[in-house]
Amino acid sequence: MSVPDIPFDAVAELLRETAAEDILPHYRSLQASEIEEKSPGDLVTVADQAAERRIAERLPKLLAGSTVVGEEMVHADESVLNRLDGDAPVWVVDPLDGTGNFAAGEPTFAVMVSLILAGETQAGWIYDPQPDSEGERMAIAEKGGGCRVNGEALTISPAPRDPSNMRGGLATKFLPDDLRGIVEGAAGQFERTWTTMCAGHEYFALLSGEKHFKLFYRTLPWDHAAGGLIYTEAGGYIRRLDGSHYRPTDGRKGMLSATDPETWQTVHATLFPGVDFTR
Repeated sequence: MSVPDIPFDAVAELLRETAAEDILPHYRSLQASEIEEKSPGDLVTVADQAAERRIAERLPKLLAGSTVVGEEMVHADESVLNRLDGDAPVWVVDPLDGTGNFAAGEPTFAVMVSLILAGETQAGWIYDPQPDSEGERMAIAEKGGGCRVNGEALTISPAPRDPSNMRGGLATKFLPDDLRGIVEGAAGQFERTWTTMCAGHEYFALLSGEKHFKLFYRTLPWDHAAGGLIYTEAGGYIRRLDGSHYRPTDGRKGMLSATDPETWQTVHATLFPGVDFTR
């Protein structure tokens, strides 16, 4: 199956437009009636909904024959996920990543889009409008074509070899209880661990070298298809916890990202001593 011509610049401009028109006007001005709880601790706002409507309406016009899977679409109808199993190119959309931060008036949020064909991510975009500071951040990658941040090619550097000098993120909320205890007990062996509650910002932290690794357990495609491609195209290394390749459509859980294979092995052994994920 041939990869279509991907409209990289048009998608980037759509994300900028969406942030300017549908997201930032609501920043720190949301009313209580404009925030809903989809499930305990999982919020959606009028900004999420408006952003997804705009993106979902426009993306298919940029690529003939394509379809869309959006986070809010799937919340309304889980069968939308079946589009990922079809032959058509699929745009996967997270219209407002970090909704909880956004609703709390924190600037740690992003807009993410990826293009998936036959189960593989072909392109990814992460846009951070940075409403409280000067300048935006736009990360874009094409499979086999490298990663660019604000138009500049980017390649990450390896992490320090000693875990006590490594910085990273541990998303433990969704870990099974037995694994959560092991991971939280191991966290003190690193220089520092913290999480932003926004996958888009986690990937920017990995790209910049602010973080050398990141553990996720819940790996929904709209949260990780774009970032996974962007990070690996910048030279990063991502695997499932059993060491197998990450595919955004496989429905599995658990994923560890690190600057390189050696760092991945070191972090994995530090976080999960004696745990065999292959059984």
